[in-house]
Amino acid sequence: MKVLAICGSLRAQSSNAALLRAARAFAPPEMEIVFYDGLGDLPHFNPDLDQEGQPAPPAVARLRSLISASDGLVISTPEYAHGVPGALKNALDWLVSYPDFAGKPVLLVNASAAGGEWAQQSIAETLTTMSARVASCSLRAPFLRRKLDARGNLSDRDAERLLEATLASFADVIRNSP
Repeated sequence: MKVLAICGSLRAQSSNAALLRAARAFAPPEMEIVFYDGLGDLPHFNPDLDQEGQPAPPAVARLRSLISASDGLVISTPEYAHGVPGALKNALDWLVSYPDFAGKPVLLVNASAAGGEWAQQSIAETLTTMSARVASCSLRAPFLRRKLDARGNLSDRDAERLLEATLASFADVIRNSP
């Protein structure tokens, strides 16, 4: 099964990106995690650029192609002012009318220092409104930065086990998807 990983942060040393890298390392053997690295390349959402019968902007077409090729998504995002970063919301806006996104299973993971509760609630609401299937096994990992080594790798066995269990549960969600 192919899972598209999207980090809501544009920071090079983002703890949310580190959590997604760890997800790749601790995913079940049947789960291939593919990173989406084009969040900062997307144009600002403008419905005039997304007319029916017209080609989508290239960066949007690439995102949509990756969505179509995936069995599910895992999204890790920081919390900015009790919400999701604008770049991530912009990406989701480009997917609102994209039919291949509807019904897609989505796992939310979060490594924000304070736990990211507001961002998790905000993105879950947005995704549910967009007809995505937000997995109930979503994970918040507060203070993850303290569990990363100098190279950004997860170095806490309890956190590793929690991530492994979360990804195994998400694999079950994908397998049981219609």
